[in-house]
Amino acid sequence: MLMVKWSDLSEKLIYRTYPEIHTFHKSLKEMFPIEAGQIDKKDRIIPSLPAPRWVDTQKSTVTRQSTLADYCYALINLPPHISRCKHITTLFKVRPEDENPPAANTLRRNDTFAASRELARGNASEISSPIILDTYRVIADFTKTSKQEMELHTGDLVEIVEKNQNGWWFCQGESKRGWVPASYLEPLDGPDEGEDAEPNYEGELHVTINAYKAEQEDEISLELGDTVAVIHKLLDGWWVVRKGEETGYFPSMFLQKGGKRENYEAERTTLRGQKPPPRRSTIRNAKSIHNRSRKQLSQDAYRKNSRRYLQQKGSRLAEPHRNSKNSSKSPLSERRNQDNIPELSGSSSESELKKEAPVIPPRPSPELILERCTDNTRKKVSIHKSRTSSNS
Repeated sequence: MLMVKWSDLSEKLIYRTYPEIHTFHKSLKEMFPIEAGQIDKKDRIIPSLPAPRWVDTQKSTVTRQSTLADYCYALINLPPHISRCKHITTLFKVRPEDENPPAANTLRRNDTFAASRELARGNASEISSPIILDTYRVIADFTKTSKQEMELHTGDLVEIVEKNQNGWWFCQGESKRGWVPASYLEPLDGPDEGEDAEPNYEGELHVTINAYKAEQEDEISLELGDTVAVIHKLLDGWWVVRKGEETGYFPSMFLQKGGKRENYEAERTTLRGQKPPPRRSTIRNAKSIHNRSRKQLSQDAYRKNSRRYLQQKGSRLAEPHRNSKNSSKSPLSERRNQDNIPELSGSSSESELKKEAPVIPPRPSPELILERCTDNTRKKVSIHKSRTSSNS
């Protein structure tokens, strides 16, 4: 397992076998014979890499982790004509099999280390060590149903190695690791997931690569090949989609961005034997350490906000040259709504933005800030107050 960091600051978890890396190493030496020392050993700058062993032991596995870490560190610090060549970028490029939970034989790999990789532009970065992983708490017992998954018990703390958008997260505990459903985990500082995106009522077009029949009232049933608009991507793997006037939760692992038909077939093949993660609402005996529950919009709110956005969009398209004086509501005032509906830019909004100064919202009261901040911030404020009072 390698954590690859690219020049756009995106981080991807990829899976490579040691024999595959060694085969890459041999072809790299053939591409750069001078730098590999094949003409003169004094000119060698490409690092060496031992051949794979026929039999693995615990000692050889630990040694190989260190060897691969040193090799990647030296590799990405080679001159640009080598470190940024297509052969190296292909090795670290994300593949379709990296986007989904690995097969049974994949998780038998014991070589686990994290490499930081900066490609395509700029200078190569160093291997990032150590990487601080997010810690989450388990809210209910989870029984694994395959070798790739990991058993969970209420109150356990696990570290997140990868957050896959299909709702299955790769975690590690004290002596175990595996894939677990994100719905069984909660952040330590609050019930809400800080990385959840805001709703996008314009929608992003996706095609279903697998049929699904709704099991809950707030879910939506779709057939294979249906085109829908994704309006809210949630980290638990259940996205809110819109088809016509209907909205509902749908497994993200059954969705694929619009593209070629061959891509749909490839994604369908990788889905064999996989199942969507359970939803939080279906978990029994969930025990959270937080007093308040997660913020969640109802499907009525999603439909209402979608309808309002589409109406606004239709009116803007119907009257593109509308005078700003005749509009009943300015974009600045419309932005003050509490439904998080994005605004559409147009000629009238541009002229109005030039005339009106932006409205500065009032500063929230200290009581409101303390009520909505994290526990960590609240503790720091209380310590600061106690120090101030003691100094006075």
